[in-house]
Amino acid sequence: MTAVTTDRPARPGAADRTATPRRSPKATRVALHVFLVGTCVVWLAPLIYAFYTALRPYADTARRGYVSVGGSYGVGNFKTAWTQAQLPHYFWNSVVITVPALVLTLLLSSMVAFVVSRFSFRINIALLMLFTAGNLLPQQAIITPLFKMYQLIPLPTWLAASGKLDDSFLGLILIHVAFQTGFCAFVLSNYMRTIPKELGEAALMDGASVWRQYRQVIMPLCRPVLAALATLEFTWIYNDFFWATVLMQTGSNRPVTAALNNLTGEFFVNNNLISAAALIVAVPTLVVFFALQRQFVSGLTLGANKG
Repeated sequence: MTAVTTDRPARPGAADRTATPRRSPKATRVALHVFLVGTCVVWLAPLIYAFYTALRPYADTARRGYVSVGGSYGVGNFKTAWTQAQLPHYFWNSVVITVPALVLTLLLSSMVAFVVSRFSFRINIALLMLFTAGNLLPQQAIITPLFKMYQLIPLPTWLAASGKLDDSFLGLILIHVAFQTGFCAFVLSNYMRTIPKELGEAALMDGASVWRQYRQVIMPLCRPVLAALATLEFTWIYNDFFWATVLMQTGSNRPVTAALNNLTGEFFVNNNLISAAALIVAVPTLVVFFALQRQFVSGLTLGANKG
């Protein structure tokens, strides 16, 4: 009896798969952690260096150099920056500008997002594009016409000591609201579209008005994305330096970021003192981020699991 053997042709790519070693999950995890640690070091290096510089007196850095080790360390620069730059006064100016601008931005953008996402009419997309287009325009391109317009708009003296929209807290608040509303409306409208329309229809059947649907049905469901936007907008508005120096001529009315210029002299700059003041100025943004960290992270991942 003769044995019959049949040679089956190998499937294409089988040899390649067996020859190529598969990367183990452990190696992939190690590479990922190395990348994340390296990224954190790159981002934290300037902050750590600024903190190290702020702990050193100017005499030591002038004698040894900024990239050096040794000498004395202390918190003297932080105390001097707090008193010499009058930071409590300028912190209050930042609160007067940032909080109203943040509240108005989120309020107006949520109203725009509610209309364009929950109602269907011919110009709803065009309306959203109109609000979003403001973010595509470079802010530096409108300095001259905006500055002239601010100088021509009168205000009562109880609202602005200058009697004009220029050099007033209201002027800074309005410019921040104008530039930030488009971005917030875009983000909120995209999220509101993921909310089932049956909720609004059920509220309408129960006799709820449009305002009540917006206030009691939609807005409570938007708390995570509102918290994420509040964190971002607070950071952007609070850290503004451009408009604070262009539209506010009175130095005592400027926010705290612009007040850092008070620590620079005409012929001498104490970088150690400025580093200490900059770290103090950054504290409110860190407080807001850690206070809203959970909502901020959940707001960033909204829509990841939605089809």
